[in-house]
Amino acid sequence: MTLADATGLLLSALARLITGAQGHWLGCVPKAEQRIYFANHQSHLDWVLIWCALPRELRSQTRPIAAKDYWTSGKLKHWITREVFNAVYVNRTRTDDQDPLEPLVDALKHGDSLVIFPEGTRSNLGDPQPFKSGLYHLAEQFPEVPLIPCWIDNVQRVMPKGEVVPVPILCSVTFGAPMQLNPGEDKRAFLERARAAVMALRKPGRAGA
Repeated sequence: MTLADATGLLLSALARLITGAQGHWLGCVPKAEQRIYFANHQSHLDWVLIWCALPRELRSQTRPIAAKDYWTSGKLKHWITREVFNAVYVNRTRTDDQDPLEPLVDALKHGDSLVIFPEGTRSNLGDPQPFKSGLYHLAEQFPEVPLIPCWIDNVQRVMPKGEVVPVPILCSVTFGAPMQLNPGEDKRAFLERARAAVMALRKPGRAGA
């Protein structure tokens, strides 16, 4: 076992201890196929929670998207995201020499699954912010890859925006039914439908929470 493998097991155990990391598969089952998981975004722990909620055999082929400026700013953060989680680094702003989606497209061409957050930034609001266009463009370029909506519950209370020390709180990830871009569906309609699919998975009584 490599150091990265051992660290992954340790981080998974810690995350489960702190959050419970419960995965609820309502609209699909865990399956060894290429997928794009997309979810609401409230904390730096979001993608860790999804990763831990996946069966162990699916984790090696599922790569989270990580903001390059934040997750490469320190040696430990960079090593963990690179070696343990095999993260796909993205720039938060578009530059003349690179499309922010290019690393995601490369990963999908390689056969990897992805964990993405279409809001683009974390929010402490109950409802997800309007989705940005990245999910639409990926669905357009890779129509054969199922899109799995996910609702992450309670993680904002574990590590809210601006905090660095996690607080033990029971959290869960609910995985919904696969969806795809419909023929002729325009960007706005698709993004609204994708956002609604995520919101439909939250527990009753969570609206606006």
